[in-house]
Amino acid sequence: MLHEEARPLVLVVSDSLGDTAFAVLRAALAQFKHGSCEVRRLAKINDVELLRVVLDESSSRSVVVLHTIVDVALRRKVEGLLDSRCIPIIDVIGPALDALSMVLGQSPSQRVGAVHQTDARYFERIQAMEYFVAHDDGRNCNDLSDADLVLIGVSRTSKTPLSMYLAYLGYKVANIPLALGIEPPAALFDVDPARVFGLVSTVEEIAQIRSSRLGDEVSRSVAGRYADPSIIFEEQRAARALMGRIGCIVIKTDRKAIEESAAEIIGHLDYVLSQRSVRECGSAK
Repeated sequence: MLHEEARPLVLVVSDSLGDTAFAVLRAALAQFKHGSCEVRRLAKINDVELLRVVLDESSSRSVVVLHTIVDVALRRKVEGLLDSRCIPIIDVIGPALDALSMVLGQSPSQRVGAVHQTDARYFERIQAMEYFVAHDDGRNCNDLSDADLVLIGVSRTSKTPLSMYLAYLGYKVANIPLALGIEPPAALFDVDPARVFGLVSTVEEIAQIRSSRLGDEVSRSVAGRYADPSIIFEEQRAARALMGRIGCIVIKTDRKAIEESAAEIIGHLDYVLSQRSVRECGSAK
């Protein structure tokens, strides 16, 4: 690893917390060797002096700046300072604000930290997390009328972690395990099929996960069929048949990050609901 003073310095500058720019930076740095640069965050700045001091102290180093400065006047001062020193600038939020302003015909409010304010969305996420906890792994599934999403699938198809992530995004999610010879709750068939998603994986991946969960030989001798590929194959065959009866979208979760599966689910749901809205508007004319 390079000596600290020899490594490039990446500054995340914000008049709020800088979480947005930092998240973008993390995603970009994942494409490079770990430790290639030093990252420093300058949060809640309201003038350019702190930035000027940091730049003076780092004059011998290569520097790049990512910023999410909402205040237009401050943004101009920061970019002027950086331009005068020929320091590369990445404006993470400015282009988005400009494009949205043009399309929406509105000027940005310039409220610093608006995305972090405690508002209705925050309480929606809390309610969604509470709903998930109460409806995880088939609990309280006699009434699913309040669910935004229902995930079904055999054991170890990522139902719980995916439900938790979707709940964090604000969706009320119930998940129901499917097992051979056990009929799912009747309430499942009352849910809008567009809101039901069947999760499937490969037999090999499910068997590997189940086998690792069994642990010692005693556990394997008692519940060895749990990780038997032939049993898993039959479980998934029956699960797919049920998903066909319901008419829900099937999502493959093997070799996918939770975020990727969640994005696929949300994309399908948004598309179906938007198409319904278009049809309803058309029939109302």
